[in-house]
Amino acid sequence: MTSQDSTGAKKVVQKGQTAATRRMARHYTMQALYQWRMAGSSINAIEAEFRVDNDMTNVDVEYFHEILHGVPEHLSDIEATFEPFLVERSLAELDPVTQALLRMSTYELKFRIDVPYKVVINEAVSLAKKFGAEDSHKFINGVLDKTAAVVRAVEVKANRS
Repeated sequence: MTSQDSTGAKKVVQKGQTAATRRMARHYTMQALYQWRMAGSSINAIEAEFRVDNDMTNVDVEYFHEILHGVPEHLSDIEATFEPFLVERSLAELDPVTQALLRMSTYELKFRIDVPYKVVINEAVSLAKKFGAEDSHKFINGVLDKTAAVVRAVEVKANRS
C-alpha cells in the first residue's frame, strides 16, 4: 500500500503483523538464508538486496530482519538444538534449503515463544513443500517436532493433553 506524505511524495506504508505478512517474512528469510549459505555474502548486504529487489509491502519486515540477523548471531546454539534429531544424517549432508528452514524454524522455536510451535512447524513444512527436495517436508517435520518437544516442552505437553 502506498500513500503520499505532505510533500506529495509516495511512501510505502507497512502493513501490520498478520499471518500473511509473517508468512512472506519467512518466505524471504528462507531465501535470504539460502543465499547467505551459498554465496557467503554479508547478512546486511543480502537484506539490503532483498529490500530493493522485492515488494516488501506485504511483508512483516521487522520479523524478516530479526530472524535474518538472529540466525547467524545464534547459529551454533541453533544447530546444536536440532542436530541431535538429524537421524542418520549430518548437518553438512543437508541441502541448503533444508538447512535454512531448520535454522530459521529453530530460531523461532527458541527465541519467539509468542509464536505457537505448531505454526512454526507448519510454516516450515509449507516452505519445504514449495522449495525443498521431494519429501524433505517429512524430514523437516520430524526434526522440528522433536526439537519443539525439547525447546517448548511445556507448550507441547499442554497441547497433547
